[in-house]
Amino acid sequence: MNPPPSPTPASVRQFLRRRRGPAGALDRYVTGFGLALIAVIAGQPVSSLIASMAGQVTPARMSAGLALVVLAFAGFVAAARAAGPVALPASDASWLLLSPLARRGVLGRTTRLLAVTAVVAGALLGLGLLAAVGAPDGLLWRLVAALVLGVSATAGAMALAVLEQASRLWDGWLGIALTGLVTLAVILSAAAVAAGTARPALTGTGLATETGFLSQSGLTSGGALTSGGALTSGGALTSGGALTSGGALTSGGALTSGGGGLVSGSEAASGTVAGVVPAVHHAVLGAVGAVAAAPPAAVAAVAASAALLATLLVRQAWTAIGRMPARAVLAASTRTAHVTRAAVLLDPGVLTWIAEDNHWRAGRLRSRRWPSLPAPAALAWHDWRRLARRPGRLAAMAASAALPAVLARALGITAPGTTATSIATGITVTGPGVTPDMSVLGATPDMSALGMTPDMSVLGVTPDMTGFAASAHVAAVAAPSLTAVAVTAGAVLAGAMAVAAAVATGARRDADNPALSRLTAVGLRPALAARAVLPALLAAAWTAAALTGLTLVGALPSGAWWAFGPAIAPAVAAGALRMARRRPVDHSMPVIDTPGGAIPTGPLLWALTGADVALAGCLPALVALLAPPDDLAGPLALQAVASAAALAAYLLRARKPANGR
Repeated sequence: MNPPPSPTPASVRQFLRRRRGPAGALDRYVTGFGLALIAVIAGQPVSSLIASMAGQVTPARMSAGLALVVLAFAGFVAAARAAGPVALPASDASWLLLSPLARRGVLGRTTRLLAVTAVVAGALLGLGLLAAVGAPDGLLWRLVAALVLGVSATAGAMALAVLEQASRLWDGWLGIALTGLVTLAVILSAAAVAAGTARPALTGTGLATETGFLSQSGLTSGGALTSGGALTSGGALTSGGALTSGGALTSGGALTSGGGGLVSGSEAASGTVAGVVPAVHHAVLGAVGAVAAAPPAAVAAVAASAALLATLLVRQAWTAIGRMPARAVLAASTRTAHVTRAAVLLDPGVLTWIAEDNHWRAGRLRSRRWPSLPAPAALAWHDWRRLARRPGRLAAMAASAALPAVLARALGITAPGTTATSIATGITVTGPGVTPDMSVLGATPDMSALGMTPDMSVLGVTPDMTGFAASAHVAAVAAPSLTAVAVTAGAVLAGAMAVAAAVATGARRDADNPALSRLTAVGLRPALAARAVLPALLAAAWTAAALTGLTLVGALPSGAWWAFGPAIAPAVAAGALRMARRRPVDHSMPVIDTPGGAIPTGPLLWALTGADVALAGCLPALVALLAPPDDLAGPLALQAVASAAALAAYLLRARKPANGR
């Protein structure tokens, strides 16, 4: 008699499906109808978004968009690394994983889920990449190439995460990749911010710009101002002269400002005269511009190479899944179970506790003497010590202050009333005819002594420079989109709240364990007041840095916008403390039936707890950001009063609920 065949993972799952009952026709109908509805709803917005990507994007805006795309990809890599990523449900992890079944068959469903996740994330990343670089020609082919690049990147990153989980030989590769991605994002962000703040550098080869060079050879189609003497082609400023601030083109002179600045033409021809824009900045913008202007054949070659590399990594990961250690899968499954439980219970606060406990459980701490402080300050001192023991988090907070400026640059936000720049150096253009404004070089040119109107028809425009005796005209930029401005203002407030909430762990511990907090013999209001100091200081510093960056890139008009940082700090600290002490989600609250679907009020109120106080206390600052006033003194004073009132009202109304929270 032949022995029965050995069970396989497929036969075991088929047996379980028979025991549970097969999926009915209604289940298949609901699934199919849901997918069709998603496709119908998302089809029109996605097609409109893709159509809007046609056209060319300026290198500075492109650099900012690429920085955000790289950061999003780095977040995907970090999430894949933290999740495992190979994990199983609790039942499979405790039964099938430890059985003699083939490991690859047991993990087959998880592998398919990882593949779908990588493809979806890669498609979104590819759309973001195309939106950042634009499509000057061949929209369809560039869209396909961007999607291939995005999917290849996410699939390769997911394969690297699987290899790192399966074998110690791959340890550190994802860490190196994350370091490289963050470094690249920092370089791109710095170039994008510097493009809005840098003044031009006149070198021996010309004045470097975003679109070309103001060169020595003549006025070119890219835009060039000669040092050899002429605005060429069709009636020129001739014969070895240079613009002066005092009044005319003189012969053999140089562009000066009161005797200083750019000196003789021979010095300008021999080398660098005044370089204030770093060479790295020009190199990055040049590289970004070259990427956007790459021919379709080069883009296709890069996409094919990325797909080939991703295929090799995926094949290596598929081989490694067959020998995946059970302990690694069990650890990842435990983390996945915690996340799933938090999602089912709609209590995201559990996730923060998981991350916090996992961090402190993994390391050893040094004991130091506690300083002599008043009782409330001594109670809050461990928040300071916790922050000092995590310098990486503090560095991440400081670096994230540049994100609002990068976002504003990517959205093309320019403060109303600023000048319209055609090139990165700041030389402005106005009106139907182009009137260059070279006051950024420290001089106000006067061409009236020549009695002529230069012809710049090589640029395809007919400028009007008559009457250019005093100063150049300045054109106002069209008001930016209110939605883009609101997104940037919301990013500033959300960032300040995130920074403040990250250091409010002590208040959360007190709320979760009221018996332990009562043993300290410190009143609730003094304790909360002491714990509000650190969130307020960090929120003030972060917001001041973020608003300074927005001012430097031209998203805000000139002024002391940084002062809103200290002004909103008390309200943000009050919101962070309220957020830390909020109760778990109350699922017994009613559900609001709306035309868009049912809205559960329990999770909604939980999400708004803390943000409501911060939003009410920061309302004057938000109004000022949405509609910048001419004088900031009034909004600043109003914001300081509103912020202090928000913190005082929160401290006065602080109570211990009946359940101890």
